[in-house]
Amino acid sequence: MQITFLGTSSGVPTRQRNVSSIALRLNQRSEVWLFDCGEGTQHQLLRSEVKNSQIRRIFVTHMHGDHIFGLAGLLATCGMAGGADRMDIYGPTGLGEYIDACLRYSETRLNYPIKVHRVKPGVVFEDEDYVVSCAPLKHRVTAYGYRITERDRPGRFDVDRARSQGIPPGPLYGQLKQGQVVTLPDGRRFAGADFCGPTQKGRSLVYCTDTIFCDSAIALAAGATVLIHEATFAHQDAEMAFQRLHSTTTMAAQVALAAGVETLIMTHFSPRYAPGNPVQLDDLLAEARSIFAHTHLAYDFMTYDLAVPTHD
Repeated sequence: MQITFLGTSSGVPTRQRNVSSIALRLNQRSEVWLFDCGEGTQHQLLRSEVKNSQIRRIFVTHMHGDHIFGLAGLLATCGMAGGADRMDIYGPTGLGEYIDACLRYSETRLNYPIKVHRVKPGVVFEDEDYVVSCAPLKHRVTAYGYRITERDRPGRFDVDRARSQGIPPGPLYGQLKQGQVVTLPDGRRFAGADFCGPTQKGRSLVYCTDTIFCDSAIALAAGATVLIHEATFAHQDAEMAFQRLHSTTTMAAQVALAAGVETLIMTHFSPRYAPGNPVQLDDLLAEARSIFAHTHLAYDFMTYDLAVPTHD
């Protein structure tokens, strides 16, 4: 699981930062899931190592333009590029009508099927490897945070031990890896648990934007490997955050601390903290780290690999 930040600004793009979009690469299955798709996302994809031909699912947090204005263009490009065979899109009420209107009034006809899933709190997608769930956030419009949880995997299989017991390689190894009990032709029985190391706990990623501090974000992020949380404002601008229902750096850090996550990555920064201004992004990072030490600032095209341990 590898994250690529395609846009980390709030509201409007800047010279250094595009508006919101994050790509989650599932390398073992050559698949990409997008979270939000602000204007210019497909241009950001061209400048990254993420292939739009691998995009399979798109999850939208809410219907504000800086999170959806790039969606119709990306869908059209995926069709013209010829790589898409289906797209599943998840988001709040109104998302399907918005996409239909964009395609209809621009006379765009996709040559592949799309399905829009209206989400509600709880599980919105699951398969044999992952579970995606969502929870309501607190913003000016209906907004959801998403949690992607990798299912636990069997521990490392001890091939040498299996061979030493005279178990022939092949399908029996696969059954033992899955924890099953196998019986050899000579009547000996072996339990898979005796040949596998400890279960490998699945990693988890949580994406929360746009929102002010809220209990549902803490519950959604409980024990997560990585929490991506908006930090639109510095602590000194908390009044503005309350007025606009966005988070400060300290709010994001408090969510991470209360949820017991391993790592916090902040994103969705107001352009007011660009270089040359009295308060800059390094100040925002210091504010958050005073509460939650394992905090990072996202920047466009930053990648973060969940396979790498974050800290001891």
